Amino acid sequence: MSDELLTSAEMGEADRLTIAAGPVDDIGLMRRSGEAVAAEVFSRYPQAAHIHVLCGPGNNGGDGYVVAGILAGSGLATTVWASGAPRPRSDAALAAAECPVARRPLSGFEAQPGSIVVDALYGAGLSKPLSGDAARAVDIATNRHLPVVAVDLPSGVSGDSGKVLGVAFTAAVTVTFARKKPGHLLLPGRGRCGEIVLADIGIGDDIISRLQPRTFENTPAHWLDDFPVPAVDAHKYKRGHAGVFSGGPNATGAARLSALAAARSGAGAVTVLSPGNAMQVNAAHLTSIMLRKADEVADIKAFVAERRPSAFVLGPGFGVGEKTRTFGLALLAPGQAKDASAQINGLVFDADAITSFREAPDVLFEAARRHNPPALVMTPHEGEFARLFPGIAGDNGSSKLNKARASAKLANAVIVYKGADTVIAAPDGRAAINANGAAWLATAGSGDVLSGIIAGLLAQGMPAFEAACAAVWIHAEAGSRFGPGLIAEDLPQAMVPVLHELVAARGVL
Repeated sequence: MSDELLTSAEMGEADRLTIAAGPVDDIGLMRRSGEAVAAEVFSRYPQAAHIHVLCGPGNNGGDGYVVAGILAGSGLATTVWASGAPRPRSDAALAAAECPVARRPLSGFEAQPGSIVVDALYGAGLSKPLSGDAARAVDIATNRHLPVVAVDLPSGVSGDSGKVLGVAFTAAVTVTFARKKPGHLLLPGRGRCGEIVLADIGIGDDIISRLQPRTFENTPAHWLDDFPVPAVDAHKYKRGHAGVFSGGPNATGAARLSALAAARSGAGAVTVLSPGNAMQVNAAHLTSIMLRKADEVADIKAFVAERRPSAFVLGPGFGVGEKTRTFGLALLAPGQAKDASAQINGLVFDADAITSFREAPDVLFEAARRHNPPALVMTPHEGEFARLFPGIAGDNGSSKLNKARASAKLANAVIVYKGADTVIAAPDGRAAINANGAAWLATAGSGDVLSGIIAGLLAQGMPAFEAACAAVWIHAEAGSRFGPGLIAEDLPQAMVPVLHELVAARGVL
């Protein structure tokens, strides 16, 4: 499996463990890295008029010296521009000594149209903003529209956070090694990487597993085994029952979107729980989705006792205020069910359910930490996240990944921190970064559909973190495939081919 994401520190440890295991040594890994980058340059830019290799003083620069030596040895016009001399007796110094191309100072860097730039300045380990000659090189490459091949990560992008430190190259292709880094997937770094090529340089899966990484790219490989597929003897209630709370007469559409998505994702039964004054509105629009009045907590308790639902969605179009808080806390309270067979597997709090606790977040967090509450999944976008977790959101030095992790631990909930680079984090420290989304999903009601998919998977007994990851991926995949013209109503139907493929991958179809 190659979906693990490694921090800069973890990548350094992977290098160390590989070297310790033998037979490859430090310079051997550097040579393999350089060979992988050179191969991409050859395959993509065989007619390049000139190759400019920009080398930093560290190991990233050492990779660049290897690249330059290979390119020059093959007859390509190649110039090395160095930002400083490698540390004496380091692997980078050895690579520089082996490189037949004379070094020129980066301060003199110039390049004409038709040239290619190989960025081997700093890579994923950069911890401070680019400045001086390096920043000037970025400006030249950008202003002259020169294709850039980045080694490991475009210089100026943090490998751990994806943040642009000052300025950064925008690469046409980025060649990284063994595993991707969080900065390859988190914005804005993801937009600077271009096509990402993952090169095998001999760091084995056994080495990666010894690191016990806790961050992953969100792909089906990590949750497919838990993806629910109905048994031969399944009936609708064996497939789970999801309840979705509706807003008042003028705010019912969000709940119906969520309910339809829950049904489409496989829940055997779905009920919209509606205020009495919105029953007629909802009834006019529902067919396979059931409808029940729920004005008070007593109505919820009766529904749980009678119909044994296994998941709920609270928030879409429901309204902000005391009623929402009361309903949310009632759902989280243990002892709702009379026996284990009626235990609620999970709750999804979205939109108004999140905002309703902005003045008293600790009340929500304490409820989620009580003995054996239902699993809680919260799906905030950036604004909602800031309302519920102001201290975490205000830490400008922290990455989106770290913020999602911190909030999940604080709230004892799975956090789906939405955006073009959605991060899913669990209270136990696991996290996944989603990478298959598209701008077409930025449409009203899209988040309501996502909440419904999560609830539908929870209703079928899928664990909360895996259900959230699967829902985010399915939601994004459906939106990406549909493309231009997408509106939220299209998403439940657009999910169908995606679901077919996932079930087939489980070996059922």
